[in-house]
Amino acid sequence: MEFRRLGRSGLNVSEISYGNWLTHGSQVEEDQAQACIKAALDAGITTFDTADIYANTLAESVLGRGLAGLRRESLEIFTKVYWPTGPGGPNDKGLGRKHIMESANASLKRLGTDYLDLYQAHRFDRTVPLEETFLAFADLVRQGKVLYVGVSEWTAEQITQGAALAREFKVPFVSNQPQYNALWRVIEPQVVPASEREGISQIVWSPIAQGVLTGKYKPGQPFPEGSRATDEKGGANMVKRFLNDDVLTRVQKLEPLAAEAGLSLAQLAIAWVLQNQNVASAIIGASRPEQVHENVKAAGVKLEPELMEAIDTALEGVVESDPTLTRSP
Repeated sequence: MEFRRLGRSGLNVSEISYGNWLTHGSQVEEDQAQACIKAALDAGITTFDTADIYANTLAESVLGRGLAGLRRESLEIFTKVYWPTGPGGPNDKGLGRKHIMESANASLKRLGTDYLDLYQAHRFDRTVPLEETFLAFADLVRQGKVLYVGVSEWTAEQITQGAALAREFKVPFVSNQPQYNALWRVIEPQVVPASEREGISQIVWSPIAQGVLTGKYKPGQPFPEGSRATDEKGGANMVKRFLNDDVLTRVQKLEPLAAEAGLSLAQLAIAWVLQNQNVASAIIGASRPEQVHENVKAAGVKLEPELMEAIDTALEGVVESDPTLTRSP
């Protein structure tokens, strides 16, 4: 496993991190989830990402049990706050002080830890003054419950505004967590340059485009049984934007490029996002341990410029780069 610094900070994270969105506490049974966590640890992954909204808090509990008894100092545990949790009361969502403070304490209990390495605003909240949000983050940092602060799916303007307040309140704001892959590059025109100016890294989710970049979806053929595209409760709505024959035909053109590089399509996709120096870590998920063992082989892989150009050529016409698609609700 290779490691990178998170933003302009002293925190090292594994190039490939393990996330449990859509799996733990919902799609995958407990024993299988624990097997995947163990596989991640065995592969050298030290960075684990979750959120209180995943399976309505159950995913945090599953991860907490999977990491119990390990040396806490050898792990980086990330979670998030914003989306509704609990019974859905008026303060059970958003980035107001009450929800942030209560959510942080609840996440700590579920994860079985005294502190979070990174606490992330899962989306931008236009209904709450940004000063209130960053003051709450600052207090959590002062209390020792949070070491670093990050955000997820914030625009360049929002990141810049947040960074200014972070400096004012002395908050170590170090990361953004966006969707990013060879098909979805909307962070490149604005978010990445703004993040580089502010000393912020990307921790990217969906590096394989919810499975599309593995090549398992074939143009003109039914979706594989049990895949995300067939599971209405497991992200079918998220993946459908890529499931047209034009995209799938282009993805098939990546297969000989991956083979020539000695990589699977999934490994090629993960290695591709890691070529961006503003990316500190790529989050992988898994429903089976063998998926973890396969995908971690992308760590440390360097893709030659000619291969990067060939990937661009293969995907020409189906890549989304519109920065206005980086937005919160």
